[in-house]
Amino acid sequence: MKLNVLKLDASAAGSVDVSDFVFGIEAIRTDILSRVVNWQLAKRRAGTHKVQTRNENSRTGKKMYKQKGSGGARHGSRRAPQFVGGSRAFGPVVRDHGFDLPKKVRALGLRHALSSKFRDGSLIILDQAVVESPKTQTLKASFEKLGLTNALFITGPEVDTNFALASRNIPNIDVLPTAGLNVYDILRRHKLVLTTSAVEAIEARFAVEA
Repeated sequence: MKLNVLKLDASAAGSVDVSDFVFGIEAIRTDILSRVVNWQLAKRRAGTHKVQTRNENSRTGKKMYKQKGSGGARHGSRRAPQFVGGSRAFGPVVRDHGFDLPKKVRALGLRHALSSKFRDGSLIILDQAVVESPKTQTLKASFEKLGLTNALFITGPEVDTNFALASRNIPNIDVLPTAGLNVYDILRRHKLVLTTSAVEAIEARFAVEA
C-alpha cells in the first residue's frame, strides 16, 4: 500500500510503498502489546530495594528473658520483626525483575504497534528529519504545521545532530534512531513519525519473516 510523504514544512514530497506484513495487520492483538510493554518496563526496573534481614540487624541476639515463668510470650531475640527496631519479615531484596520473552513475540508486538498507528491514522512519513540549524522555535513551528504536539520520531540509522538539539526542549517529543524503535515508546505517544529511510530499515528488518 502507498502512503503520502511530507516535508517538515508540511508540503507534499511524493509517496512510498509500505509492506502490509509490517503496517497492514487488521486484528490488533492487545494481549501481545501488553506482554511486550510489561517485558520492557520490567527490564527497566532497578531492583535495588532492600531491607535488613535478621542476620544483618545489629541488635542483640541475646534471649530477652527466661523461657518460662514470665507469663508472656516466649521471645528469643530483639531482632524479631514484631519488635521496634527489629528486622522486616519477607521484605524486598536486591533482584532482577526482568523475564524472558521469545524473540518472535517481541517482533510480533512491534508489527502490531506499527499497524495500530497506521489504522488510527497516527502514522506520518517524512522525507527526512534534518534541519540546517538547531533552532527550537523554528522546529516547533514546523511541528505545528504538521499538527504534532505529542509524537515519536524515528529518523533513520542516525539522528541528525541539529534536529536532536532543536527538539530536545519541546515537550512530549521523542527522537530515536531506527535501532531504538520499541513498542512502549510507540504506544505512549499520540503520533508516530517515520522518515523514508526508517521505513526502509524497518521493512528490511522484517523481510526475512515475511
